[in-house]
Amino acid sequence: MKVGCCAYSFRQYLSSGEMSLFDFLEKGVEIGLDGVELTSYYFPSTDDEFLYSLKRKAYLLGLEISGTAVGNNFCLADEAERAKQVTMTKSWIDNSVKLGAPCMRVFAGGAPSGHAEEEARNWCIDSLKECLDYAKPRGILLALENHGGITSTAEQTLAIIKAVDDEWLGVNLDTGNYRNAYEGIEKTAPYAITCHAKTEIPGPSGKEIADFRKIADILAKAGYKGYLSIEYEAAEDPMTAVEKFVSYLKEIVG
Repeated sequence: MKVGCCAYSFRQYLSSGEMSLFDFLEKGVEIGLDGVELTSYYFPSTDDEFLYSLKRKAYLLGLEISGTAVGNNFCLADEAERAKQVTMTKSWIDNSVKLGAPCMRVFAGGAPSGHAEEEARNWCIDSLKECLDYAKPRGILLALENHGGITSTAEQTLAIIKAVDDEWLGVNLDTGNYRNAYEGIEKTAPYAITCHAKTEIPGPSGKEIADFRKIADILAKAGYKGYLSIEYEAAEDPMTAVEKFVSYLKEIVG
């Protein structure tokens, strides 16, 4: 397994303009990352000049752009609004190709008021299939994150994965998003194609420190060989906390 980091981990600095995506790449080298996930929210531009400049910078720094990430919602009740979400996702598939990123994180969403979960799941399945028809010829894997809503549990997440039934779709396994953390991770691990590593997981009495020796063992037994991509959300400043977490993960995965 390799150790990466999501741009989202430095969201307060990227959102305020104190850090650019180029700065984020430099920070990645400084703290010893193998690769980075570039979250769509922080791109000031998606024109070719910007995307290719970022790609060039990452290559020269020796960093792999392991993936991209979008904040879509495939559970919107309005069909036209869902179509806009699909169009946006397709545009980021194109951006991923230009960046040289082989994988893109997507969300499902949650059942809107007045609509059953089954109906929302079917909307999501149809949207994913349409996006996959666009992604596959372009060589981009889609990774569905367990991110609340209709992917709150391992069972819900895997119901969508199995219904879509496409080798170009897998799970972006977020280690901090299941209420029954280790059990959910174990059930989902065989379907994981990328992984968001969080320092904390839900516990019986609130958040507790995640045991990544245990998590890495679960992933390894499932045959996972991809990225532990840090998505930092705890209280300490990411400028100091992420580097410590990188060192911890590197010690575990070698």
